[in-house]
Amino acid sequence: MTDKNIDTGGQGMIVNPKPTTENQDWDGDDADRADRLRFEEEQAMIREQSEARAAAKAAAEANEEKDAS
Repeated sequence: MTDKNIDTGGQGMIVNPKPTTENQDWDGDDADRADRLRFEEEQAMIREQSEARAAAKAAAEANEEKDAS
């Protein structure tokens, strides 16, 4: 066996030292826009769920006050 077969767990590997023209990732490319859109949609969904929970909690509290009266 040679020393080349020793597994170093990826340490010291240079994965992509110089990007080539085919794999450069520019800001504003289609993938970035898709990620941004997906993030905005997820944030909107979270906001809607939070507002729905707040409305449900307010309705439950109003019903409790009405029942207590």
